[in-house]
Amino acid sequence: MTPRRRGRGLRARITLLATGLVAAVAAVLLWLGWLLAGGVVASVPSLPKGTTVLVGGVRVDAEQLAEALVADARERLLLAGSVAFVCVVLATAMFAYVITGRVLRPLHEVTATAQRLSVESLGERIGHSGARDEVAELADTFDAMLDRLQAAFSAQRQFVANASHELRTPLAVIRTELDVTLSDPDADTAELRRMAEVVRAATLRAGELVEALLVLARTDGLGVGATVPVDLSAVVANAWRATRAEAARRGIRAAFHEGHATVVGDAALLERVAGNLLENAVRHNVDGGWLEARTGSGPQWCTIEVASSGPVVDAERVAELFEPFRRGGVDRTAHTGTGLGLSIVRAVARAHGGTAAAEPVAGGGLRVTVTLPSS
Repeated sequence: MTPRRRGRGLRARITLLATGLVAAVAAVLLWLGWLLAGGVVASVPSLPKGTTVLVGGVRVDAEQLAEALVADARERLLLAGSVAFVCVVLATAMFAYVITGRVLRPLHEVTATAQRLSVESLGERIGHSGARDEVAELADTFDAMLDRLQAAFSAQRQFVANASHELRTPLAVIRTELDVTLSDPDADTAELRRMAEVVRAATLRAGELVEALLVLARTDGLGVGATVPVDLSAVVANAWRATRAEAARRGIRAAFHEGHATVVGDAALLERVAGNLLENAVRHNVDGGWLEARTGSGPQWCTIEVASSGPVVDAERVAELFEPFRRGGVDRTAHTGTGLGLSIVRAVARAHGGTAAAEPVAGGGLRVTVTLPSS
């Protein structure tokens, strides 16, 4: 990137501005003094005609006394005032230059720190310990920004590492199946069909992960798309159609409590929220368990709540479930799902100005509540 051409520094500009202001004020005062001196001297009483007076070593007629006194007073005032003017301007320039240098020193520290920063050195901080003024506030704000950047970079590196791990698993399965089948010269149709089924399942898993990553990136980076009034009860009903078969196969009892809840948002993303909540409630449930979905509204908020039975969840680790690649508090060990379901739920809720929270259910299971601004 081409560096910008640097102009006159802030220190020089402040010094010139302060010096210019003082010079202007001093010039006005000198001019007023010049006028005042002339007016005062011109008011001296007149002398008899023909009288001469010695003014500044020169004899002048009484008729010209007032003019001579005015000229002499103004000359003396200009001489003394000019010397004072130059001294005041020089003193102001030096004072402003020194003071601004001290005041702006933390800004130079901010600049030097920013120039040294890289992904590997985000741990550096300014740590300003001087007077608690606006410059100190700027330094503290810069340090806080670095804290957020460091946390974001760390989260990004962890996210990329986890995503790479997740994608490596289905790719390794595909490669292994292909290598084993191709190395067997006697592989028959049944063996090829078995290999194709394994490869198909692995590609589906990889596709689901890529799609989830794209949704998460879109929501975190670009926010919501076109916004329209969305009925959350209808969204839950549509999402249940895709999950109902698996719930029936596992004997999971489902109950729905539909209350009026309409929000303005991205219909596709909100349906993904409901789908992820219901999929998690079924996938992490126990055979013969139960799930309960509820929609409702208040004066300013609408909610989607999905509760289900399942394994006991440690209350201290509930918040971790919203982090990418966490499944029931276990990091990247499950063989189903992408581990991004609740991460997407939280990202979509935040993009709509809402929140997502979870709490354990007594006896095992989880309750997740998404709160969104009502329309």
